[in-house]
Amino acid sequence: MLEAHVQHFFFESADLINQVADILAGPVTEAAEAAVACLTAGGKLLVCAQRVDVSLAQGLCAALMHGFERERPGLPALLLEGSRWTTAVAPEDELATQIRTLGQPGDLLVVFAGTVGDDVRLLAAVAEAHARDLSVILLTGGEPGHWPDALAETDVWIPVAHERPLRVRELHGLVMHALCDAIDLQLLGEAG
Repeated sequence: MLEAHVQHFFFESADLINQVADILAGPVTEAAEAAVACLTAGGKLLVCAQRVDVSLAQGLCAALMHGFERERPGLPALLLEGSRWTTAVAPEDELATQIRTLGQPGDLLVVFAGTVGDDVRLLAAVAEAHARDLSVILLTGGEPGHWPDALAETDVWIPVAHERPLRVRELHGLVMHALCDAIDLQLLGEAG
């Protein structure tokens, strides 16, 4: 009984991956092209998330700075964090303040919004990114909420229209890996 349940867990994930492969391939390709354009022009990626999605943001920064599957020089990626050191700033402005301080025109903001909905901190971060002339790569799950209205024409939206947070995080992890692989492919060419 338990083994069948575990097997179903894997099948459900595989089915979802197959369902969204065609849908997400285009936005992930756009995101990889935007990231490489930013990086080759001397820019950096600022990456943020809230709650459990922070681990995905950390993973992206680590893969860019320390290499993904191939050896290459580190790529500039900075994790924006909230509440650990920004006690002098209102909680809703934590990420926006960091973007205001660290972001330069041409940089790129990557936001893992998961299924947190219209998180006021993440919405403020996107607004500040636009004010500083940064484009945005936004990964969302569940209902789109106000996100489509918050995006600019130069932004890339990678929506995972699934309600279950676990499945959204799985797909965002896969998207992160596909993004890193596509960045390396553009910078290094085909492997071996």
